[in-house]
Amino acid sequence: MSVDAARLKIVLYPDPVLRRPCDPVEKVTDEIRQVADRMLQLMREAPGVGLAAPQVGLSCRLFVANHSGDPEDDCVFINPEISNLSKETDEREEGCLSLPDVRGLIRRPSAIKISALDRDGQPFERTSDDLPSRIWQHELDHLDGVLIINRMSPIDRLANRRGLKELEAAFGKTGA
Repeated sequence: MSVDAARLKIVLYPDPVLRRPCDPVEKVTDEIRQVADRMLQLMREAPGVGLAAPQVGLSCRLFVANHSGDPEDDCVFINPEISNLSKETDEREEGCLSLPDVRGLIRRPSAIKISALDRDGQPFERTSDDLPSRIWQHELDHLDGVLIINRMSPIDRLANRRGLKELEAAFGKTGA
């Protein structure tokens, strides 16, 4: 992978990179750290609480998240895996930086455990039964080529139909 991290920007639906399952990161390098740092910057500027590599046009298993907005809570997840999904679920409204103005109620397990490598390639684990859990699941979906529109109810998809058509038309005009 040869990437100029400074040139990365958030890509919008229906860019095909958003639908591709991502490849694992083979090795945590300076380039991967630069990409992660740029992704954190883009996430804050958007503003958002998470951003996955496909959302900046890269097909690798990497996402960044920050549930609080405090820079001390910035976290990089490389090759993440989830486990210990609770049987209990909850439904909350979600949006997505790659689908501006598209929102819907998404049902997810309430609590999960996540394992990943950090920006230095060190393994770590976290558990959550709150907002971080939802963010991690949303970003992991991106790494598998799944978008919130795939998880919405038919009524939410219908409510967002106009916004999706506008994004599709804008994408067609840019020739991307």
